[in-house]
Amino acid sequence: MSSLQQLTQEAKDLANGQWAATEAESEAARQLQICNACRYCEGFCAVFPAMTRRLTFAQADLHFMANLCHNCGACLHACQYAPPHDFGVNIPQAMAKLRVQTYADYAWPAPLGQLYKRNGLVLSLALAAGLALFLWLAQQGAVRGPAENFYSIFPHNLLVSLFAPIFLWALLALAMGVQRFWREITPATSGAPLSAPAAAEAAHDALRLKYLDGGHGEGCNNADDEFTLSRRRAHHLTFYGFMLCFAATSVATLYHYALNLPAPYDLPSLPKVLGVIGGVSLLAGSAGLFKLNLQRHALQGDAAQKPMDLGFIALLFVISLSGLGLWLARGHSSMPTWLVVHLGAVMALFATLPYNKFAHGIFRTASLIRHAVEKRQANPIGLGND
Repeated sequence: MSSLQQLTQEAKDLANGQWAATEAESEAARQLQICNACRYCEGFCAVFPAMTRRLTFAQADLHFMANLCHNCGACLHACQYAPPHDFGVNIPQAMAKLRVQTYADYAWPAPLGQLYKRNGLVLSLALAAGLALFLWLAQQGAVRGPAENFYSIFPHNLLVSLFAPIFLWALLALAMGVQRFWREITPATSGAPLSAPAAAEAAHDALRLKYLDGGHGEGCNNADDEFTLSRRRAHHLTFYGFMLCFAATSVATLYHYALNLPAPYDLPSLPKVLGVIGGVSLLAGSAGLFKLNLQRHALQGDAAQKPMDLGFIALLFVISLSGLGLWLARGHSSMPTWLVVHLGAVMALFATLPYNKFAHGIFRTASLIRHAVEKRQANPIGLGND
């Protein structure tokens, strides 16, 4: 038996002795055993210090580390056992395959976890349904006079009645899913409670996207061996643009209900300032991510997930573009078209939120929190604290 076959069999035996391991879990365990013996890549990201605290890898350990991985790619380009070596060690790809499995495994309700496997189709159908709904409503005579603002087309209360239930359902489903994930990985990461210093460190690492710098500050690998900060910058633009747009909606809700200042709003009102800055940032960030995803080397991730990644990025781009177009077209005859496209895309995002790529940020944050807790505990195998 070759050394590769032996390692593969050891991983399978270990997995099968504890749980019915999937192919993705067995392969991740095999590769992590090789990495744990090599230890060359200790400085790249949080996965490697977490790995060295373990002699074996149970299911919860694998799920925890898969979501701790930011897929920066630095370890792949440094690895002496990477393809075409017989060992075929490709941690970014193995973690990516296992990561999407965890999204499906922890989805709530459980049967809907299968939507991840058909994400491209689900997203397309949701978008088509959203567009059809608002186009139909517009044709049913929802317009109340000249289309000077979108509330003359769709009344405020109608929009609230349509979007609020879907958004609240998405929040509930995400919360239930990450609660199940947290409950499983907590015992596997020392079981210690969350402390203020650990929470602060995890928030710092998540908000700065610390582990998209390749562990050395020079950035990720994308198309080749060259390091670039492009992915980190595009992620920042996308995330903070999305959050500013969400803040704009939240402030507008406060204005409408608490301050009796009904929409629409225009510059220089705070909702509009936040919305314009957020929309431009989200537009630039999603365009950058789309380009980088298309250029990324095939070994840098799971090719089967490309439709899910590109579909989600494209949806964010359409939302930001149509939102800005809607604002610029106010009072113009094209405004109803921009409105239907924007509302249909937002509806599709809300409807698929718990079952699309959005979940990766939630699960990754949970893993960063548990990593910050675990590293403050004594190393169980006697090598000291991280």
